[in-house]
Amino acid sequence: MTRTLTGRTDHVVVVGAGLAGLSAALHLLGAGRRVTVVERDALPGGRAGSLTLGGYRIDTGPTVLTMPEFAEDAFAAVGDSLYRRVELIPMRPAYRACFADDSTIDVHTDADAMVAEVERFAGAAEADGYLRLRDWLGRLYRAQMGRFIDANFDSPLDLLTGDLARLAALGGFGSLDRRIGRFIKDERLRRVFSFQALYAGVSPSSALAAYAVIAYMDTVAGVYFPRGGMHALPQAMADAAADAGAELRFGQTVTRLERAGERITAVVTDQERIPCDAVVLTPDLPVTYRLLGRTPRRPVRLRHAPSAVVLHAGTTRTWPQLAHHTISFGDAWHSTFDEVIKDGRLMSDPSLLITRPTTTDPGLAPPGRHLHYILAPCPNTDIGPGAAEWTDLAPRYRATLLRELERRGLDGIEAAIEEECLVTPADWQAQGHAAGTPFSAAHTFPQTGPFRPRNLVRGTTNAVLAGCGTTPGVGVPTSLLSGKLAAARVTGPDHTRVRPATTHARAEEASA
Repeated sequence: MTRTLTGRTDHVVVVGAGLAGLSAALHLLGAGRRVTVVERDALPGGRAGSLTLGGYRIDTGPTVLTMPEFAEDAFAAVGDSLYRRVELIPMRPAYRACFADDSTIDVHTDADAMVAEVERFAGAAEADGYLRLRDWLGRLYRAQMGRFIDANFDSPLDLLTGDLARLAALGGFGSLDRRIGRFIKDERLRRVFSFQALYAGVSPSSALAAYAVIAYMDTVAGVYFPRGGMHALPQAMADAAADAGAELRFGQTVTRLERAGERITAVVTDQERIPCDAVVLTPDLPVTYRLLGRTPRRPVRLRHAPSAVVLHAGTTRTWPQLAHHTISFGDAWHSTFDEVIKDGRLMSDPSLLITRPTTTDPGLAPPGRHLHYILAPCPNTDIGPGAAEWTDLAPRYRATLLRELERRGLDGIEAAIEEECLVTPADWQAQGHAAGTPFSAAHTFPQTGPFRPRNLVRGTTNAVLAGCGTTPGVGVPTSLLSGKLAAARVTGPDHTRVRPATTHARAEEASA
């Protein structure tokens, strides 16, 4: 039995209207709690925010949506439905991968389509290896979901279940890179199923094979895009919460928490005092710990994930070789991870994520215009250039990125840009993200599962944490789950769990 908050929890204040906070709010409302959500920005979304520039509607955060059933679970808590509020469009292909040798492969989540594509790209033996890999990814996901991802931890002893043995038998505690290599020999294909380790803040060569669960979400369960942009998801969640009775207070910054001993009695913003019985805190960990007045002691200082430079570009033209999501791999691979994670240097031969949302939703740009999102992994400010250094570095790195994109076939991209927004680690740091990274604490083994910062903090009996810095971790699906897990700490465990890898079919049905 996992621990829950003690004392009254009738009125819960949720600090932050990002995906984690809104998920927590919906689950709390469904359990009969009165909920007030306080958000410093004028809109919901948090990291999944929105920006309008000259008629271009830009998603400022994540661009990839997987496992929509986790969002549906939150809507269902209040008798609502994600699929009623948001049109989800399946991505076909999920990604297009482009390599330095000019080869390309479309990554399909449909097994038959992907087998045919892998056979075209790398031969029949690799297609057979892909099917075995796909089966392993599914078994890995099922072994992890109930006990390691959708789970609250009070102690490392909570790991001692039959699923731990199953995970070990599947090779989950070995090397991700080597495990993928057991199924696929083509080095280009191996990148397609291992680059996701960077989302977790580790390189494929040092990541646990268990993190291949992210590749399962990307390449098997399916990738979706909400019509209207990714921001449509948190907006719909906020609307559902309001309809279910939540009070939403936008444009208010929480300045302090009032306490009586170990209990928080009120949340104080720059505009009002809100009495409460319990609090869910979703800001980045340093902000949360400052509000609580206590930073938990850890044997080793938290290590943060790499950051990213993002160029949002509204353009007068586009390039036909781009899919909705295109991964442009450089020729170098392992050495570039070392540069970003170990050496604190910019990638000398970067692998880039290029998202063109107007492929799927032309309404995100003015008529005849196109929107491009270019993400380049880079060091965080703990080990790489500091926030102040990015003042001079930003325009130079922008020029470097555009030259590289020109070299990779996006000819004339700089001349085509009419609106743009460049985001660097300095901007992430100014938004309150530790080490200038939006990806929070890296998923090294000592920072995963029960070893990740807990969502309960000693010294406060009625506060719980949610968001990517705590359980279960970084990403859209896990942020949604963190809100659910936080709500369970308030209300007691919800004995219904997300059904593994089945309900995403509803998104396919809704789009048909």
